[in-house]
Amino acid sequence: MSNLALSVAGLKYTYPDGREALRGVDMEVGVGQRVAILGPNGAGKTTLALHLNGIHEALAGTVTVGDLELTTDSVAEIRRRIGLVFQDPDDQLFMPTVAADVAFGPANLGLSGAALDERVAEALGAVEAEGLADRAPHHLSGGERRRVAIATVLAMRPDLLVLDEPTSGLDPAGRRELIATLQSLEITQLVITHDLPFALELCDRALILDRGEVVADAPTRQLLADADLLAAHRLEMPFGFAGLG
Repeated sequence: MSNLALSVAGLKYTYPDGREALRGVDMEVGVGQRVAILGPNGAGKTTLALHLNGIHEALAGTVTVGDLELTTDSVAEIRRRIGLVFQDPDDQLFMPTVAADVAFGPANLGLSGAALDERVAEALGAVEAEGLADRAPHHLSGGERRRVAIATVLAMRPDLLVLDEPTSGLDPAGRRELIATLQSLEITQLVITHDLPFALELCDRALILDRGEVVADAPTRQLLADADLLAAHRLEMPFGFAGLG
């Protein structure tokens, strides 16, 4: 069995207006890795994420999750294997209660009764949100909504968690709680982020995507210590940051 959670080869995509978003992306993510994808606005990061579970259809190239290549026939199973957490939690939270939101995916797979209740409890427990089960999602804090959005994905028992700008809109306490949550999860993670200190703390490896191509792939600390590389791709560490010293 392959030790790769994800393999992307030659992935190309052009928007209807003719803009090239992906220009032959190649990348691999090993089972159990946490990998950051960095890059300036418009680099193709979110477009790449939307290809991984078939929301966008590539013009060329392949996406393979574990031993299963993404095709029209396999897309349903691929979407179970890849849990995509959107930048805005409100895109994923639409039911009257947290428990109902977390139950939605497994219920649509046919799970019911005690088995469904157990799956919901398992997912909420994984993000330390058991006490939120009966709350209305729109009454939660930003950090709580983020953790619940992750739980809705974990309830599907995916093989790979893909997070798009997970720290967006979080205060420092919410950001700290999110880091602790993600570090505690024993699941392969692909993290799209502009938050470079967050990437450094969470991920051992990072890629830079720019103009639809992977232009760097290295240990996160090594990559973020290269000021010239960061500047060339419109990235920079926060002023006064001493995390690489």
